Amino acid sequence: MAKWTPKHEAPEPLEGPVVATITGGTILWFVLFLVQLPFYGWFDDRDLTWWVWTCLAGGGLGLIGIRYVRGREAAIKRAAAEVSGTQAVRRTT
Repeated sequence: MAKWTPKHEAPEPLEGPVVATITGGTILWFVLFLVQLPFYGWFDDRDLTWWVWTCLAGGGLGLIGIRYVRGREAAIKRAAAEVSGTQAVRRTT
């Protein structure tokens, strides 16, 4: 079997309001958890409690995601500042 090779370059990654998107999704998961909580008995009667716990898990993982993307954004900004600082030093020398 021949090795697959791409016929064109991969597109640049899309950048946008990543922190806001992840935060919004996390809030949505927690809201869904809170909305389902009063109906826990109904879910329990039908063996569907995993719906409730999935929403809680989504919110918890979202908190981890928020921390990750905030660190990523900070690292990108540090790298950009470092590159621009290096270019400024080269121009003055």
